[in-house]
Amino acid sequence: MPTPLILDTDPGVDDAVALVLALRSPELDVRAVTATFGNVGLEHTLPNAQRLVALAGRPDVPVARGAARPLVHPQLERAARWHGADGLGGRAETLPDGIPLDPRPAVELMADVLRTATEPVTIAAIGPLTNCAVLLAAHPELADRIGRFVIMGGSLRGGNTAGAAEFNVYADPEAAHRVLTQPEVPVTLVPLDLALRCAAGADWVAGLAAGGPTGAVLADVIAAYRIAFREHYGRDVVALHDAVALMEAIRPGILHTTPMPLLVACDLGPARGLVVPDGRPDAPGPPVAVSLDADVEAVLADIAARLKD
Repeated sequence: MPTPLILDTDPGVDDAVALVLALRSPELDVRAVTATFGNVGLEHTLPNAQRLVALAGRPDVPVARGAARPLVHPQLERAARWHGADGLGGRAETLPDGIPLDPRPAVELMADVLRTATEPVTIAAIGPLTNCAVLLAAHPELADRIGRFVIMGGSLRGGNTAGAAEFNVYADPEAAHRVLTQPEVPVTLVPLDLALRCAAGADWVAGLAAGGPTGAVLADVIAAYRIAFREHYGRDVVALHDAVALMEAIRPGILHTTPMPLLVACDLGPARGLVVPDGRPDAPGPPVAVSLDADVEAVLADIAARLKD
């Protein structure tokens, strides 16, 4: 039976690949897509989610409006440099018209999906964790309906934003701390450490473009992101952070994990958003399954195959 899934996202170029990947994978039964602020503002990420669901040919999947800002402090950094002002490399307007918006707020749609599910629901969170933190706080009675969180975020060896943090966690460290340190729901974390190793090269992007109309649209969206990555890192590759995380939801165990309790720095200094493993043998926090290894070529090949029309 397909795994019921809620996808919480801030599209975002790599989110776009992940969202279509989820909707194209028969192993998943995507029950809802919830948008949050993140790479760009909610005024862009929400219509991007609606357009991407339309691109994937899945108007049956509801899309709902989520958080427009972090739980406590203002968002200090966005990622238009990487994703373009519209979040999709300046190509949002080339996508199909978006599907209609579900009238429920994101957290209420998530709660409704959990209430009506007859088996545990996976929540794949590939943006800031604000919606997930609010869900846990507002509906603690539904925690046992969540099979696990699969999260793209954090870094154990240096981040990609201000200070030492990874972007998704840095966008709302308080929300990340709430989700990563709670004991009620298992968490699998796909950090930047692994995601950067799973960057796709020029041949992969060319194959995506040649794989059919949907892949051609995604390859077009990726173009500016690829240029930004090359200018910053000196490598002609495309980071597929969120799609790699989605593969763990699609094929549990495809990413190799190590259990470790984690903490998130929520101060306002240069360590803000840093994810810190608690290595004490008597650490009080629940262990998080941190994905640190994978067969990279196999993961990239599987993603590519699923995106072909």
